[in-house]
Amino acid sequence: MYEKTFPNKRYAITARFLNEVLPKEAKILDLGVENPFSEIMKTEGYSVQNTSGEDLDLDTTAVKNTTVDAVTAFEIFEHLLAPFNVLKDIEADKLVASIPLKLWFSPAYQSKTDAWDRHYHEFEDWQFDWLLEKSGWEIKKREKFTHPVKKIGFRPLLRLFTPRYYLIYAERK
Repeated sequence: MYEKTFPNKRYAITARFLNEVLPKEAKILDLGVENPFSEIMKTEGYSVQNTSGEDLDLDTTAVKNTTVDAVTAFEIFEHLLAPFNVLKDIEADKLVASIPLKLWFSPAYQSKTDAWDRHYHEFEDWQFDWLLEKSGWEIKKREKFTHPVKKIGFRPLLRLFTPRYYLIYAERK
């Protein structure tokens, strides 16, 4: 997946943020199949288990039937048709999540070859905040950051200073 575009900046910012909000001994359920960032979290000292690729729109059992300190969801909710359902069903008291922000100059991402690699939602920050609030979460910390690309053009120029990612730490109300 990241053969030529490994997200070093995003991973570094996310790891720093995670270390600021969760203690190293935290047991984490990471939504989504095991991935390079799951391994980074383990290297940082966290005990991490991943979901197994089930469709979280249809089956939220994974977040209901687990005893963990926190749930992480890094670039997951934009792929779901109904992220409210899984957010409401999470039994852990802490959530660390990130989403790609909607960019006015770029359409939502859609892979033509992989049905799982599509964005149904690309949120504005206030929309994600509202979704979290409505599903029973209170945001305690938030951060936005850019994602510049090494290309020439108008959109790459805009990516230098337009935030692309929104990272939150929330606790169950």
